[in-house]
Amino acid sequence: MRAIWNDQVIADSDTTIMIENNHYFPPASIKKSFFTPSDTTSSCPWKGEASYFHICVNGETNKDAAWHYFQPKEAAIRIKGYIAFWKGVKITR
Repeated sequence: MRAIWNDQVIADSDTTIMIENNHYFPPASIKKSFFTPSDTTSSCPWKGEASYFHICVNGETNKDAAWHYFQPKEAAIRIKGYIAFWKGVKITR
């Protein structure tokens, strides 16, 4: 699977984990130079607290377009550190 934003592949992996219609990419599969930590957080009752990243490509920023669970609840431990996307990030094969 590939995550693409602003015509740039920002993550690429054959081992994503699908949860709630979102592909979670392994941490090693993202191109870190495109990611900037955000102060935004959210909470999921069964996964825990999510932290977000801004995605910056070709001088444009997509705020809070990626998220991950640094310390997920036990039910979501298999996606610890994995990154998922939204806000116009296209996921393709």
